[in-house]
Parts: sequence; structure tokens; C-alpha cells
Amino acid sequence: MSNQLSNGPGLSPGEPLWRRVPSRDNQGRALFDFMMLIPKLGKASEIRRQQVMLELQSVLERFGDEVVFADLNLKTSLLWVSIKPRQGAMLEFSSALRARIPEALLIANQADILLGEALRAERQNRWRRWGLKLLR
Repeated sequence: MSNQLSNGPGLSPGEPLWRRVPSRDNQGRALFDFMMLIPKLGKASEIRRQQVMLELQSVLERFGDEVVFADLNLKTSLLWVSIKPRQGAMLEFSSALRARIPEALLIANQADILLGEALRAERQNRWRRWGLKLLR
């Protein structure tokens, strides 16, 4: 799959992501999805938007076919990335993008949120066993 920043054949700009985003790779393994926010990109000048797209293209090329899907929504300033599962891949990609676009922010995915909640609940239970109350 090419990492060129363009609409794929037969895609309309308003088609929802859930219809376009692949959920599995060619071998049937689940892909890992995450989002990054690039604040105020939608309101930025055309020159700045082109600059960001060139930087994004550079990062995508660096990761080759490891990135299966990328969608930059200028209206919401959100970048959706689907990547082949590999330990540390999300952090490597987000760090590489932040090195080129410092204002880019990694947004936690649902798995991160659930893991965070599970760890918080485990910590609360441990404190309760000790007779202490955990404050948020």
C-alpha cells in the first residue's frame, strides 16, 4: 500500500472512518489504531497545512508499510493512524511526528483508557485493604 497523502480510489471526502479504516492486516492480525491532534491545523494558513502534510509524508515514508492507514482530517485537526502491532510502534511514530510537528499531541486510545482505569481500580483496592482512601 502506498503512503501517498491522497484520497483512495472511490472514496468520497464525507465517508465515515469506520467504513474506510482497515481493522486487520493481510494475515488477519488486528491492527492498532490511535489518534493525534494537531491543534488549530484546520484554521492554519494553506502554507502551514502544506508544511504539516509534507512533514507527515516524511514520517509515513520512514515507517514504510508498517503504517497501514492514515487519515488527516483538517476540519477537526485529527490524524488517525492504523499501524501493524509491534511493541513501541505507536510511541515511535508519535515521537517521530512530534519531532517534525512539535504541537502534535497523542490522544489515548480506548485500550489505554481501559488499562489506566484497571490500574487505578487495582491501586484503590490495594489502598482499601490497607484501610486508606485514595484521592484522585
